[in-house]
Amino acid sequence: MKPFDAIFFDLGNTLIYFNGDWQQVFSQSKLELRKQLKKEGVDIDESEFLEQFSQRIYQYHNEREIGYIEQTTAAVLKKLLVEYGYPDFPDAATQRALKAMYAVSQDRWHPDPDAVPILKSLQEKGYRLGLISNAADDQDVQDLVDKANIRHYFEQVYSSASAGIRKPHPRIFNIVLDEMEIDPSRAAMVGDSLSADIQGANNAGLFSIWLTKYADKLDNQTQPGSIKPNATIQTLRDLLKLLDSLSERGNIDE
Repeated sequence: MKPFDAIFFDLGNTLIYFNGDWQQVFSQSKLELRKQLKKEGVDIDESEFLEQFSQRIYQYHNEREIGYIEQTTAAVLKKLLVEYGYPDFPDAATQRALKAMYAVSQDRWHPDPDAVPILKSLQEKGYRLGLISNAADDQDVQDLVDKANIRHYFEQVYSSASAGIRKPHPRIFNIVLDEMEIDPSRAAMVGDSLSADIQGANNAGLFSIWLTKYADKLDNQTQPGSIKPNATIQTLRDLLKLLDSLSERGNIDE
């Protein structure tokens, strides 16, 4: 018997990995954003606008980790445009500008070599699959999923941008569990972040599986030892072995 009915995955640094320099990519992304805004008729000083946008994004990233509320990059951008005298900037134009911006970073994300084989194997074994990603822009998540050619494996592809709430808040997990009609005790969450994926899964009553292949980052290094995964794997390949061992043991109590 399978130990779970459903397995949920994080996206970034779990199923896909980033290959590049974040600061350089962000700088280029802002330039593409400003270029597209200019095409949309926004006439403002480039250097001043980009500096203001950077400050707002950093502020937004800090604030969202306090209450786990995801306001989205679109909301940040539209508020800034209001201050620059564009209160009625169209939503469609905003999305085109953000798409140009995110296209730069999307070129730096690549699927983990084991992602497709593992997702295929899990699907063939009868597991229901879902994806829950912390992200400031839902369309960016959807584009990355399509770019990695993994959408057809998932019943749900869910982002904090669409939910309005971030992991580790249990609400984002509960939303997906309810939509898929899955009891949390029959679900597992696989992810690289102790604070978001592991703590979030623990809070929501899912079995937490920490993937460490891309987990060597400051956020994980500064987490208190109280965040404990139910299981740890180094690579996605190890997930099948873990599931088999849990099935053989006949329980998942740890």
